[in-house]
Amino acid sequence: MDILQTEFSFTLPKGYVDETGTLHKQGIMRLSTAADEIMPLRDSRVQQNPAYLTVILLSRVVVSLGGQKMITPRVIEELYTADFAYLQEMYNRINQSGSNTVQTMCPKCEQLFDVDLEPVGE
Repeated sequence: MDILQTEFSFTLPKGYVDETGTLHKQGIMRLSTAADEIMPLRDSRVQQNPAYLTVILLSRVVVSLGGQKMITPRVIEELYTADFAYLQEMYNRINQSGSNTVQTMCPKCEQLFDVDLEPVGE
């Protein structure tokens, strides 16, 4: 029986700095559901600015970030651009392929292999 992995660990390249100055880099993102993609479309911020959809979506699927108790749209808004882009790419990877890996080729032997991207940013 196959077990579906629904949560994926990550390490942000820069990290989120909260209001006390604490840096948070380690987190967990879960797979997205249909509701995660549909519900934000009702949000007035998304209706006024469709680009805001990604902020709402990430705030729904990032389940932990360091010691932060709640991941709100405000937390996602305050991420550095590199971290925001990292989470967007990770969201696409895990929801399209079901894993946080990319396939690459050894430059010497030309053998294909998967690289786990969880440690990126450490």
